[in-house]
Amino acid sequence: MSTNLTAPVDQSPHHHKPRTPRAKLSYPKVLLIISGSLILLSLLRIVTGATNLTGSGQYTAALNAAVPIGLAGLGGLWAERSGVINIGLEGMMMLGAFSAGAVGWQHGPWAAAAAGVVGGALGGLLHALATVTFGVDHIISGVAINIMALGLTQFLAKLWFGADGSAAAAAGGNDKQSPPMPDMPTFTIPGLSDWLYSIEQHHWFLVSDVAGIAGSLVTNVSWLTVVTAVVFVLTFFVLWRSAFGLRLRSCGEGPIAAESLGVNVYRYKYAAVVVSGALAGLGGAFLAIYVHIYQDGQTGGRGYIGLATMIFGNWRPGGVAMGAGLFGFMDALQLRGGGPTVHALLLLLAVLLVGLALWKFRGGQRTQAVISLVAAALLALWYATTDTVPLEIVGVAPYIATLLVLSLAAQRLRPPKAIGKIYRRGQGK
Repeated sequence: MSTNLTAPVDQSPHHHKPRTPRAKLSYPKVLLIISGSLILLSLLRIVTGATNLTGSGQYTAALNAAVPIGLAGLGGLWAERSGVINIGLEGMMMLGAFSAGAVGWQHGPWAAAAAGVVGGALGGLLHALATVTFGVDHIISGVAINIMALGLTQFLAKLWFGADGSAAAAAGGNDKQSPPMPDMPTFTIPGLSDWLYSIEQHHWFLVSDVAGIAGSLVTNVSWLTVVTAVVFVLTFFVLWRSAFGLRLRSCGEGPIAAESLGVNVYRYKYAAVVVSGALAGLGGAFLAIYVHIYQDGQTGGRGYIGLATMIFGNWRPGGVAMGAGLFGFMDALQLRGGGPTVHALLLLLAVLLVGLALWKFRGGQRTQAVISLVAAALLALWYATTDTVPLEIVGVAPYIATLLVLSLAAQRLRPPKAIGKIYRRGQGK
């Protein structure tokens, strides 16, 4: 008795339709995009007079705002590349920020950073235990960790920082915040920093804009920012250039196939989720170290923005870094009274929507093109009839940017195939 193992072939014309290969974003294309963006920002600065668009002060603040968001996004990347959805990034950032505040006021900022890593890793370990070992739904586990972290940090803050007669209370702590900790060291490249600042002040087309952005990278840069850049580079090499990373990513693409090749899927998932929590915890610690204290509600939803950054970045470190920079820029606007800057960005967004409409018309998507044109017209009208943007809108600008970017990026996303699926050892047998 013979068995025909050949699957039936679909003879429909759609089956034989060749798939159009997706264009890859090569380094020359990336450089071209960066160059075009700089020219566009420089033109916008000249037209609107909004010097903060490329000012070194704005980008210094944006860099500091981007670090915790980027670390949270990178943490989400580690977990989801192994197949585990990590909605609990916000809670792990809370644990990291609280741990940093609890340790930093006594032992300094570097000890605070280490404590933040440990606090976040413990949150990741709990998430791994629930999802990998006990098979709890990943979303439910993440939401539970966020709720638990909020309650736990508030309870411990009252117990440790606000207790009457305690050393923490005597040092300036209370129910809502830790005592202050020392400054984290920063570095400035002397000579180069002053030279770039002098060029920036001339407001030359493009040259001063590049000088302003470059100046933020060599002036008063926190050493934790340097650590974050190194972590991004290491993540790329570990996950995409090592056998460990190949096995870890195989757990997110096909855990049954990985197990058949001898990969201990549970071990790799545990490692990935614990690293995910540690990175999110470091992001929370950065927030506490940056303002010298832990404060209740300090994370402010940055864990969720980090998750959006990871999705926008298509589960790649470079994309996460770009997304973190974008959201960090928007987040920094509210710290610098960015009403005029956001007002200038309305004009930029209107121009980009017109370009998007033309692209949609060319592709035959007329409904989306018309919607884009209407939105562009409304934004242009808003820009023309006002001089600034209310601070309330500036405050929600990071979240509006999150929604816009995710809606535009949704067409090209490619998540790991087994993401969010409950896996049991030996289920492929």
